Amino acid sequence: MTANLLLQHPSFLFILAAALMPLFSRLRIQKAVLLAVPLIAFYQINTLPSSAGACQYLGLQLSFIRADQLTYIFLNVFTIMAFIGAVYSLHVKDWAQHTSSFLYVAGSLGVTLSGDYVTLFIFWELMALASTFLIWLRRSPQSQGAGLRYLLVHIVGGLALLAGILLKYSATRDLSFVQVPVAAASMADYFIMAGFMLNAAVPPLHAWLADAYPEATVCGAVFMCAFTTKTAVYVLCRAFPGFEVLAVMGAIMAVYGVCFAIIENDARRILSYHIISQVGYMVCGVGIGTDMAVNGACAHAYAHILYKALLFMGVGCVLEMTGRQKLSELGGLWRRMPLAMIFTVIGGISISGFPFTSGFVSKSMIIFGAGEAHRIGLLVMLMLASVGTFLSVGIKLPYFIWFGKDSGVPAKDAPWNMTAGMAIAAFFCFFIGCYPEFLYRMLPRPGEYEPYTAYHFSETLQVLGYTALGFYLLRKFLTPHATMNLDIDWFYRKGAQVVMRLARGPISAVDGWVGELYRTAGMRSAMGAARGFSGFDVHVIDYLIDGFAGKVVIMGEHFRNAQTGKVQHYIAAAVIFIFLLLICVVLV
Repeated sequence: MTANLLLQHPSFLFILAAALMPLFSRLRIQKAVLLAVPLIAFYQINTLPSSAGACQYLGLQLSFIRADQLTYIFLNVFTIMAFIGAVYSLHVKDWAQHTSSFLYVAGSLGVTLSGDYVTLFIFWELMALASTFLIWLRRSPQSQGAGLRYLLVHIVGGLALLAGILLKYSATRDLSFVQVPVAAASMADYFIMAGFMLNAAVPPLHAWLADAYPEATVCGAVFMCAFTTKTAVYVLCRAFPGFEVLAVMGAIMAVYGVCFAIIENDARRILSYHIISQVGYMVCGVGIGTDMAVNGACAHAYAHILYKALLFMGVGCVLEMTGRQKLSELGGLWRRMPLAMIFTVIGGISISGFPFTSGFVSKSMIIFGAGEAHRIGLLVMLMLASVGTFLSVGIKLPYFIWFGKDSGVPAKDAPWNMTAGMAIAAFFCFFIGCYPEFLYRMLPRPGEYEPYTAYHFSETLQVLGYTALGFYLLRKFLTPHATMNLDIDWFYRKGAQVVMRLARGPISAVDGWVGELYRTAGMRSAMGAARGFSGFDVHVIDYLIDGFAGKVVIMGEHFRNAQTGKVQHYIAAAVIFIFLLLICVVLV
């Protein structure tokens, strides 16, 4: 069973490659391995059995592979994204980045295939740890702090998930990872949902994303934008479809993210807030819970991974070649980086839902599902988020990086492999938009949807047209400035400062006082007791045991001297002993 599991499970292939990456780097075959492993994994997911790798451990039933239609659509896009990310990062010589990214992908694939909560938790924590190193490996003071905050937040989320798992096992003795009926949800289920929602960046558990992703390495951010939040969408689709709290919070996410993106100056923070917004569509679709809405959530997750990675790759090229990512420091780069500009614009129109792009055929499914379920409030919020998306990412981001006032920053197009990675992602943006059946036939729920209707087409063009007009009229007010926008992370940043002040002040003083008390009173008492026990050991225990042992030795010496070696002496002694024994018997 173990050999079959290793051969069948794509996560173990990534883990093995990650462990051997230093050797591959030294042998100069690192690039070949980076490309080969995702391709082999893509083949593996297309040959998976419906279930495998089940085993008993400490009385628990573990299932490492559970494959169905919901699993497959996420595995498919995860392995494609792993290949695109590998192509984009071929120029990186730092094997630690490749090791971290492969472990990160392994964790995501492992979560997706898990059939029980124990297996899921193990891979969930692997994701959190590996992705932290993608932040730290940028090796800047800002990335060190952001990585630490990221890790601490995800530890809290992992503890919430673990608490839910333990409560669930205590109540049911069953840790199967299956759908939770809304009416039968328990406290354990809500703890588990909270752990999932943190990884999905649902407000107010979202600030870690905009804090950490802009500080990751150029290639690390490409991987991070694709896996953590979308893995969370998968587990929510698996366990919690139809929960009203997800529908409401998802719609709030969609609007909340674009509001911050519109006023942001840092390019990667804009894209980070848009992850929150776009994942909000998916969470809302899961919460609505109808077949159309859940299919829309899965379809939008698939499309979003590709166009969001394309946007992060385009902005990453700018950062790689100029060392800058703030809009106020950029402008006029279209002449010096034309390829990166073209691909970034493709990502921008895809996320905005232009016709013949992937966003047009996926995002509208969730909006249509909200209307089909008569959730008009949710529908209006999602439409408003669409306007903000085009305004901030479709227009503002490319305009102030590639056009606008020329900043004079020297630059040139990125290495060929970075351009190739963007080209592959851009191809999928148009391919899915022009041939949506490729995506729709992978969807987990029954149902049909036709995106290219006259109503949807005209509605989309009107929304995009009026948004473009609004930007033209308000472009002076949307000019980015070198400012910092505060979010909910302000509370835990300030809270951490308060804790540190307490630790350095009153807590440190109390600790010193307790230490001094122990040193004066406690230590003396302990040493006095130790001396007493030592005396008792020497004068009582040692005297009794050693004295008894000495007597035994002396008696042994006497018996040894009595042994003459003559048989007649032994016979005489035996006769005397028997004679004395008979006298005692007669007298008694």
